[in-house]
Amino acid sequence: MFTGIVEDLGEVEAVEHLGDSARIHVRSAVVTADTRPGDSIAVNGVCLTVTVLLAEPPSSDRNAFPPRGFVADVMGETLKRSSLAAIAPGTKVNLERSVRLEDRLGGHLVQGHVDDTAAILHRAPHEHWEVVRIGLPPGLARYVAHKGSIAVDGISLTVSAIGGDWFEVSLIPETLNRTTLGIKEPGETVNLEVDVIAKYVEKLLGGAQ
Repeated sequence: MFTGIVEDLGEVEAVEHLGDSARIHVRSAVVTADTRPGDSIAVNGVCLTVTVLLAEPPSSDRNAFPPRGFVADVMGETLKRSSLAAIAPGTKVNLERSVRLEDRLGGHLVQGHVDDTAAILHRAPHEHWEVVRIGLPPGLARYVAHKGSIAVDGISLTVSAIGGDWFEVSLIPETLNRTTLGIKEPGETVNLEVDVIAKYVEKLLGGAQ
């Protein structure tokens, strides 16, 4: 479980394509500070399991800590449902370690299970913030509400406006500086995860089969 508060803007160092799966190498000393193999890290909102910690190059202090990054496997189902299928070396990614019970819930409950992907439609800069319009897949529209929560590339955001096939989020400078939404352009793809509470409400009311 995650909160949607991005801890670091990491970088993909390598991608190994393994048939219907892939293995990615991600550089970030921040999220590996207290991480062990088997721990969960959200990569652009996708919950992945750390399989290997990457040590610093041999030319540096071999006892240096924390490791420079980690390796994670991405299964075929995840590649089909998320933007990780198109990830490449040099790609910037949002990273967040799984939440601990004693942590503050600064965003909202995020599972790291991507529901769908969508394209950025438009960016509108303002003096101290920026409004980003994102496509809204038909199957997710019923779960998205004005002033409600949604995770975009793993970032917990509040819906500031909504239309039939789009929604908007308003981004403060901190979000623009620390996440991929500060650099992604119209036409690029983002991962979407709707608020899990909305899904449970629908299920309890008998609206989902």
